[in-house]
Amino acid sequence: MLACYGVELSSRLFLGTAQYPSPAVLADAVRASGTEVVTVSLRRETAGGVSGGGFWSLVRELGVRVLPNTAGCHSVKEAVTTARMAREVFSTDWIKLEVIGNHDTLQPDVFGLVEAARILSDEGFSVFPYTTDDLVVAERLLDAGCRVLMPWCAPIGSAAGPLNPSALKAMRAHFPDMPLIVDAGLGRPSHAAAVMELGFDAVLLNTAVARAGDPVAMARAFARAVEAGYEAFRAGILEPRETAVPSTPVIGKAVFS
Repeated sequence: MLACYGVELSSRLFLGTAQYPSPAVLADAVRASGTEVVTVSLRRETAGGVSGGGFWSLVRELGVRVLPNTAGCHSVKEAVTTARMAREVFSTDWIKLEVIGNHDTLQPDVFGLVEAARILSDEGFSVFPYTTDDLVVAERLLDAGCRVLMPWCAPIGSAAGPLNPSALKAMRAHFPDMPLIVDAGLGRPSHAAAVMELGFDAVLLNTAVARAGDPVAMARAFARAVEAGYEAFRAGILEPRETAVPSTPVIGKAVFS
């Protein structure tokens, strides 16, 4: 079981709710994925789409937890205000904290992120910070009160997959007991399996499922990939070698000439 802020989860796949063709497709994708947590942007829900009471009705029917996020916020004040509003709207202390620092890459402003995380943690929020794979930033976020880290593996929506596996592997080794959820940049089920094989606890994705030709089938594929990667890590993955090693011993075997 994955434990986040005292809540135990069976599924290790978190799913976003934006960009789906329709509410019905979203609902079917969520069910197919087996996820227990969906993320939702307060701004997006109040701007249109599956909004207001309609969204809440859908979530209640699906029986999943909502993880509101501060998507689109570019300052500490903006992110903190949005988080406070989300707590009132969605009746949860959970918040996925985003403070964007670059318009093109959507890379987090890690300085603002740490500041906002400290403010929200002090106010009783359970903060899920969208961050980079930088270990120093991760340490600062833990000092600020975060008990979960969500490093990116590539820019949001890029579908590029893990660009720096070594950095992700180092983060896992540096924080062996901390829940680590890879967020952003996953484009294929194989990407999800790859980061889970590094020992991460879960993945969060949206675009790769929502914009797929068949979101429901893709949600199912990602769920299986996440589970496969997790089980492979637990089983003990064979490390790569530079030389060939015979799988069948030759010593003691008959030689035919």
